[in-house]
Amino acid sequence: MLKIIFWLLLLANAALFAMQKGYLGALYSNGREPTRIGKQLQADKIKMTPADAAPVPAAAAAVTSAAPAAAAADLTPVACTEVGNFNAAEARRFSSQLAERTPAVKFVRREIQEVASHMVYLPSLGSKEAADKKAEEVRRLGITDFFVIQDSSALRYGISLGIFKTDEAAQKQVASLAKRGLSGAKVGTRSVSSSKVAFQLRDLGGDAKLAFDKIKADFPSQEVRSCP
Repeated sequence: MLKIIFWLLLLANAALFAMQKGYLGALYSNGREPTRIGKQLQADKIKMTPADAAPVPAAAAAVTSAAPAAAAADLTPVACTEVGNFNAAEARRFSSQLAERTPAVKFVRREIQEVASHMVYLPSLGSKEAADKKAEEVRRLGITDFFVIQDSSALRYGISLGIFKTDEAAQKQVASLAKRGLSGAKVGTRSVSSSKVAFQLRDLGGDAKLAFDKIKADFPSQEVRSCP
């Protein structure tokens, strides 16, 4: 029995030695890694493509090509551009910068009267008695926010029905009064602010437009618009 065990151990050691030396490799030549990988990948048919050769998406190419055209379009000369409204001090500073930085651009000053407020009113009724009588009619309609005008203006003995900052708000008040049964209300200018100045520039484009934009940046509250 001991002899059998001895020979079995000897054979096992011999087999282990043969495997370590690669004497048994021929039996597994079709299954070793180099052979399997060669069959699977077919390395001779593989070609590497550089990452920077990837095609540019059509949409991105369109945007890139369109960008220069858009920038050029922004500098197309405009027949007439108006900017304002400046007070006297701002107007002097703005015109000085225009003359210095855009000498080839022609511009003209335009005086503007800005409306400060709008009044909804009933025209003069001719006398205090007639105005008081009309005031009673207005009260019976449930309208209480009004007063009889008694100054020396052309509206004396008319009836004021509200003061509004914008013409749009005043017109809405006229429509509201009509729905309540009071017709004949009108909208007029209550007061006018001091004169303002606007500048009109002709054929503004190219380098002159770029210079103008830089000047305009110093006057952020001013509006750029088409000439009226």
